[in-house]
Amino acid sequence: MCLHLIGNLNTYIGKQLGGTDYVRDREAEFTTRHVPKTELLARLATTSEVVSRTLAALSDEVLSEPYPEEVLGYPMTTHYFLTHLNGHLNYHLGQIDYHRRLLTSGQRVTYVQ
Repeated sequence: MCLHLIGNLNTYIGKQLGGTDYVRDREAEFTTRHVPKTELLARLATTSEVVSRTLAALSDEVLSEPYPEEVLGYPMTTHYFLTHLNGHLNYHLGQIDYHRRLLTSGQRVTYVQ
């Protein structure tokens, strides 16, 4: 799920809105196994930087323009699609937390980086 979110954000925010040269391998997001934690954290950090930098640079004008791609099969503003991406991200973060609760029997987890 982590790889999927990294691919999703890098594609729809980094590449489409930030102009990065990211190339998505969506199938690998779901089939790749045993990625080291250090690699996932590094990819997350890079993705976070790309997303933060890109979103900070978006003007109100760009937000009201059509998103560059009809991802959902119909035109929408960039603001609308970013709202969709926010919902998609939070949906999957909820799934991740659900699995964390299963693996830890609901015990509190302290995250340290």
